[in-house]
Amino acid sequence: MAGDDSCKSVAIRIQQHLVIPDFLQSVSLKYVKLGYHYALKHFMYLALLPLLVAAAAEIGRVGRREHIWLLWESLHLNLINVLFCSAAFVFLATVYFMARPRRVYLLDFACYKPDDKYKCSMEVLEDFAAKSGKFNDASLEFQKKVVWRSGLGPETYVPAFVFDEPGTQPSMRQARREAEQVMFGAIDEVLDKTHVKPKDIGMLIVNCSLFNPTPSLSAMIVNHYKLRGNIKSFNLAGMGCSAGLISVELAKDLLRVHPNSCALIVSTENITQNWYVGNDRSMLVTNCLFRIGGAAILLTNRTRDRHRAKYELVHSVRTHKGADDKSFGCVEQREDELGLRGVSLSKNLMAVAGEALKTNISTLGPLVLPISEQAIFVAHLVARRILHMKHVKPYIPDFKLAFEHFCIHAGGRGVLDEIQKNLQLGSWHMEPARMTLHRFGNTSSSSLWYELAYSEAKERIRRGDRVWQIAFGSGFKCNSVVWKATRNLDKPYRNPWLDCLHRYPVDMSAHASPSPS
Repeated sequence: MAGDDSCKSVAIRIQQHLVIPDFLQSVSLKYVKLGYHYALKHFMYLALLPLLVAAAAEIGRVGRREHIWLLWESLHLNLINVLFCSAAFVFLATVYFMARPRRVYLLDFACYKPDDKYKCSMEVLEDFAAKSGKFNDASLEFQKKVVWRSGLGPETYVPAFVFDEPGTQPSMRQARREAEQVMFGAIDEVLDKTHVKPKDIGMLIVNCSLFNPTPSLSAMIVNHYKLRGNIKSFNLAGMGCSAGLISVELAKDLLRVHPNSCALIVSTENITQNWYVGNDRSMLVTNCLFRIGGAAILLTNRTRDRHRAKYELVHSVRTHKGADDKSFGCVEQREDELGLRGVSLSKNLMAVAGEALKTNISTLGPLVLPISEQAIFVAHLVARRILHMKHVKPYIPDFKLAFEHFCIHAGGRGVLDEIQKNLQLGSWHMEPARMTLHRFGNTSSSSLWYELAYSEAKERIRRGDRVWQIAFGSGFKCNSVVWKATRNLDKPYRNPWLDCLHRYPVDMSAHASPSPS
């Protein structure tokens, strides 16, 4: 009974920190101002519209053919004016087309689906933990409760070492094998779906936080696919679950500088050498939530590829809270008292995530929300923050008016519950994230792509639909990317959900208890 009381008290203490603060109660004006700054970057183009309308009205007023002919004759007799006007027109047109940022398109993406022999039910995980001899009884019971309440289903995937003889120490060779299986499996599929040749890839960006061997993961890909020698290769490390969207923004910046190019992004995480084998509860949670997964994304700025691209990149907004010590240390890879390495999750994690999310959506809102929503939101904000009218209730913008689909990082059931409540989203909007957590677990930076793959498999994406991807990461960071569908997307012939789609969505009532993580 004493052990049960101890577990309950620990669960209650942890659950108290599971609630994201109501970040919309206190929105900082400087982040709203930043969003409007981004929105007005292209104001010059909008300012030219009245001139175009006035010119069209003048042509319409001239009307009759004889008047137009007289105008032509006057110009014909004044060659200097004609040449000057033509040169000015050509110059302005050239400046416009050169200054205009190149559009970035998502050709296609692929999510890695491991072999069925790596499926890990709760019973398999419990058996592995018990036979390893690394955990005491309290830690075994804690992990069991976390897994049960986390929202993960019985078909997530774990590395091969889980099925090895008990006590086997994961090696560098096994970690490399996991990385190769995930990365090469996803890349093979996306190249096959897009019919892009490896030699056509001009940029390669790989993100993996915890496994960074030498040669790097990006070098492994270059060697395996014999990519060209002048490829611009990047290997992002230690940036957490939001690194996938950071990779997208980096690719966007590169594609806007280098014309007629393709960029390959690989988002993954490696579990083999990062499985915690101690009894520190702040570090045990990662064992319960993280699973094998990876995604390969192919972006392009080639105009000829627009007709076959799936999405156009519209916005990317990054928020970094690393200057704050509490935010910086809330997710940390460290060693416990016995020198065993793992990733520690601070009790302040949810509060930090809420602050980062508040900042991010305050900047993103002016870029995506309809004018009506922005006007109401700003009016309430000014009333509360400037006029100090405390009786005015904060207004929560309806982001469902800005986006048709939401891909929210599947970090855990508690995180999804709080984000759904704060953004006032319905079950249908949260379905891709919850089902991804159930079927594949937390696959770190690639989880957003499993969620988008779910919406595509359900044939929900129509031309013009807007997709909001939002992820959190160590540091602490909150990043958003907005996509716009360029065409109606039918059910894909290759998709990680196709063999189990008929079972989804599943009833999550069996996991109704909140996760103690």
